[in-house]
Order: sequence, then C-alpha cells, then structure tokens
Amino acid sequence: MKKQYTVLLFDNGSLRTNATFALRAIASNLSEQLGMQVEPVSLLHSHKIEPEKLNGEPATIIRRRFKHGIANGEHHFICLPLFLGPSLAITDYLMELIKEAKVLCPEIEILVAPPLAGWDVHHPDARIARILADQVNALIKQHDLANTLSLVLVDHGSPIEKLAILRNTVTNQLKELLQDSVSHTIACSMERREGDAYAFNDPLLESIPIEETSKSLETLVVAMFFLLPGRHAGEGGDVDEILQGLVEGEKIKNFIKTDLIATHPLIYSILEDRVKSVLVGESKA
Repeated sequence: MKKQYTVLLFDNGSLRTNATFALRAIASNLSEQLGMQVEPVSLLHSHKIEPEKLNGEPATIIRRRFKHGIANGEHHFICLPLFLGPSLAITDYLMELIKEAKVLCPEIEILVAPPLAGWDVHHPDARIARILADQVNALIKQHDLANTLSLVLVDHGSPIEKLAILRNTVTNQLKELLQDSVSHTIACSMERREGDAYAFNDPLLESIPIEETSKSLETLVVAMFFLLPGRHAGEGGDVDEILQGLVEGEKIKNFIKTDLIATHPLIYSILEDRVKSVLVGESKA
C-alpha cells in the first residue's frame, strides 16, 4: 500500500495575522499543484494569535501538529521549510521536535525537505536570484529608473555564517542577472548580534556605504531577502523603519522595495521540487 504523506509547510511563525494568511494561501495553492494534502504550520508564535483574528481558524505549531497526528494514527509527514536557507530553526529546533515525536511514537516517519535555496549555501538554487531579478526589473520599469541606481539586498541577519554566505552568493547571482541595470549592489543585514564573531553580517542596512556623489541618493532600490510579511518585512515593520531613518538622516532621498519572495509564482516550482526530492529518496530506500 502506497504511503500517504501529509506535507507540513512551515515557517518560523509570527504574531502578525498577515503572515499566517500568506502561509495559508501558499499551502492551499501548493496542495492543488501537488495533489497532496499541504497544511500551513509554524515552528513558533502563530498559535498565540486569537482565532477570531484568523477567520475563526486557529493557527498551529509543529509540536502540536505532531502530537495531534500521533493521537489520530497519522504516521507519515513531510516537513517542507518555507525558509530561504539552512536556518538553525530547521537544523536544530525542528530536529528536536522530531526526536520528541519519535519518543511518543517510534513508528512515525518524518521526512525533512531542503529549504528553498537548498542545503549548499555556496551553490543555491538559481531560481531565488531569478525571482529577485524579476522583482527588481519590475520596479525599474514601473518607476522608469535609470541604470545609475543603487541596489541593496537585505536579509534579517543570522547568528550562523552560512546564511550570510547564502545572502552574499545570491547577491552575486543577482548582479549577474541584472548586469548594467544597476550601478552597484550591496548585500546587508537588518540586524546582528554584538561582537566581532558576528561581523559576517555586516554591513547593516542602517549604515550601508552609499556614495553621496552618486545618483543613487535619489532612489535606493531594496531587494527584500524575506519570504513573508511580519514585524520585520511587513509594511511599517523594522526594515521600513530603518529605511525611513536613512531618509530622515538625508543619506537617501527615497526608497522602493521589491515584493517579498514568496509572492512570486516561481516559488511553487521550487517547493514542488523540494517535496519530490524527498519522495524520490524515499522510493529508493
């Protein structure tokens, strides 16, 4: 009898409802595309949102979903990360939750798919840069921008260097795709931990080195290396506050941001490939 897997599309989680609604929409679309059950869950936070703010449907987290599955005799899951790279949330925390579930139910099978960029941060899936290039080119066309503009690619910032390497590698891929459309491109982080040990996140968005003599002061194009809205990447979030601070400090006159990566239709092709990769591996086992 063929195994029936439930796909758990998971993000880190947010207390903002728009992040949960966005995750639910992606799960619904992917479920239709795959012909499989795809459920939106989070690692943390989202279960604290009042259900009435989520159209009466409470959000859940992976620990609870595993326990619910075990209680209902479900034994086959695929954890599909809606993460750009191999975050500690996947490589450490998710693994802890899987160990907990296997203590409760030794026969449970939980497959973990690669993140969107893949496991190798030095050779990420080229479709991530393609998405960003599409979004940047759309802004250039929409705002009739000249090819003297400056571009920054901003991520959250991480305590592990692998994710900074991923950010920098994707930025280099993006430069190749955009070619002469931008004058110079900078990879930066929204924030980082204190100390030299975390200097790989530099520069920070708030202190990006922009040439004051360049026309980039007119409009800074910001490529958002984020997937879903939330307190960081959502409207009026941390990134917006930092950018507005650059305007008020007269470092730039204006900024425009790309859409978030998960809004691009190519995301479904990547997610489908990630699910297929673990199913192929399972069929060979």
